[in-house]
Amino acid sequence: MKNIAKRAGVLYALAAAFIVGLVILTAQFAVNGGAWSSNRFNRHIYTRGQIASAGAITDRNGEVLAKSDGGKRLYHESRAVRKATLHAVGDTEGFISTGIQSAYRQELTGYSFLNGIYTLKKYGRGSDIRLTLDANACAAAYNALDGRKGTVGVYNYKTGELLCMVSAPSYDVNNKPSAMALASQEKYEGVYLNRFLSGLYTPGSTFKVVTAAAALENIGDITTRSFVCDGKLELPSGTIICSAVHGKLNFEKAFNRSCNSAFAQIAVELGSQRLTQETVSLGFGESFSVGALATAKSRFNVSGADEAQLGWAGVGQHTTLVNPCHMLMIAGAVANGGEGLAPYLVDTITNPSGIVTYKGSLFKEKGVSMPAETASRLSGLMRSNVENYYSDSRFPGLRMCGKTGTAEVEKGKQPHAWFLGFSQRDDLPLAIVVVVENGGSGNSEAIPVAARVMKALDGGR
Repeated sequence: MKNIAKRAGVLYALAAAFIVGLVILTAQFAVNGGAWSSNRFNRHIYTRGQIASAGAITDRNGEVLAKSDGGKRLYHESRAVRKATLHAVGDTEGFISTGIQSAYRQELTGYSFLNGIYTLKKYGRGSDIRLTLDANACAAAYNALDGRKGTVGVYNYKTGELLCMVSAPSYDVNNKPSAMALASQEKYEGVYLNRFLSGLYTPGSTFKVVTAAAALENIGDITTRSFVCDGKLELPSGTIICSAVHGKLNFEKAFNRSCNSAFAQIAVELGSQRLTQETVSLGFGESFSVGALATAKSRFNVSGADEAQLGWAGVGQHTTLVNPCHMLMIAGAVANGGEGLAPYLVDTITNPSGIVTYKGSLFKEKGVSMPAETASRLSGLMRSNVENYYSDSRFPGLRMCGKTGTAEVEKGKQPHAWFLGFSQRDDLPLAIVVVVENGGSGNSEAIPVAARVMKALDGGR
């Protein structure tokens, strides 16, 4: 009897171990099954390590950006479009993690937990993905950057649809440079990085939108204040240098002329706590979701900063770093009465049977927000910038609002050129962000890029 009991105990232990192992295996399969099935060694999906069999990717107008045919992955016929949409579509090997071909590979290959890649074997492809992007607008943005590194993003601030997402440098997926060239040539530096989603940049004067918001909310008489700029602001701990001698000016003119002296004074008066609170309320320190993709976190830290450092932080320098997509949402909040929607990139996912299994507009992610009154007053200030300083003639018929930035970076290099803005036209509710790395002046270098892209999205008018 004792032997029987011992044997039964061993069998129970083995059965328990088997059940535990089965549970662990099932859990692992549920979590990692898609990744396992999409491994590059799966010859149903990949040929020589490159994706070959998958659903089609199209833009908002039905332009095919990528599709499979005869065991090969084919891309748009236009070289400009291929280069402009590389970081959105993704490369064939999956090095660009923000590309649809990487982030949505399970959907493209038709993988499901219950059926594995049965759909792929039956239909020869998975689901088709339609993006919100306008391929021609992306090409216009890439061409406007004219070989310079940087990024351009445009979205509909009423709906969240991302119409343009371009990152440079890029390359033609149909004629990829050698691995050695990509690794060693300066012109390809950061080529796999999607600068719109994953980039972090010194914001320069575009950050004055944030400082202005804090001032409007915390300094009661800010709009009637007068400032005097003699080209610099002397503080006990250092000097703030301005780009010009602006003389006497009010808050609106200080914003128009992007006066460092005035905005450094405002930052010091606000103090580190209130300025930090404003950045937190506007989403600094958070990562935002763009469907299955995520943005880098903008950073603002003035803990332990002296007055001069706080002043520099208030004009968008010091240690502040921002993500372009996040800044686009802030512009969207200003334009949209205080609600800055998170952008979305995937419009629909349709399975081989023609059934829409996902619609991006139904899955809105958290964005940024600000009080409606703050948004209204900032909108007026940004409109004044274009009317009274940049000139409406540079944005024909667009009724643009905006703020440039010329962000000083490391010594010996040109500043980053920024433009952040939006159209107030009811039929063109679009916000735009432009960053030209080491481009120089935001006024002279980023505005022409923004104008060219907005014109393309306005039907070329």
